[in-house]
Amino acid sequence: MARLSRSQAARIAALERVHADIRALRMPGLLGAPVHGPPVPSRILLVGQAPGPHEARLGRPFAWTAGKTLFTWVARAVGATEEEFRERVYIAAVVRAFPGKTSGGGDRLPSPEEIAASRGFLEREVAILRPRLVVAVGRLAIEQVLGTAPRLDAVVGCRLRVRYHGAPVDVIPLPHPSGASTWFKVEPGKTLLARALRQLARHPEMVRAFGRRRGRPQSRARSAVSRRSRMAER
Repeated sequence: MARLSRSQAARIAALERVHADIRALRMPGLLGAPVHGPPVPSRILLVGQAPGPHEARLGRPFAWTAGKTLFTWVARAVGATEEEFRERVYIAAVVRAFPGKTSGGGDRLPSPEEIAASRGFLEREVAILRPRLVVAVGRLAIEQVLGTAPRLDAVVGCRLRVRYHGAPVDVIPLPHPSGASTWFKVEPGKTLLARALRQLARHPEMVRAFGRRRGRPQSRARSAVSRRSRMAER
């Protein structure tokens, strides 16, 4: 393991203090234990919506179906595994505990009061990390990061420059990877997602964190086998 600089060690200690306060969060309507990831002193900040019931049980963000889809996108974009991504990107959320279910069985959107109760955590995390890239995942996170409520097809696939909690950052919005969502499976969402992943792959902070190794290694290997087979058939 690479030795930490004094600055990195100070940021980790500051993030651990934020995490202690996140774990102490209690609010009527929020269910299960609050969730946070490890204290990664990264210049890349990923902001999701809120943990689901499985994340609350397992104690880490994006631990279930949406996470599997998200990390598949990451592999497509930069060739990183889930473990590598969690080690090199700081993962946060608009709300830090599970908001519960709707009467129809879907995950409930957090209320303005619940969003406000967790906003201070993000403010502190941004001040500590000074991120250069924010990856906003899902409509709620996009709205909170941009300060507006744009249509997904107006921002997914774009690289935007905004001030977030006082910090100038690049923002790359992604759709929510929920299994209940079909937006990214049909057009124009399918094409816009591919464009957003290309934006991720070439952002300087992603290149710095993961290098230029776009696409899954196994996918590249299959492509090489396919090319050899086609050459043998000629």
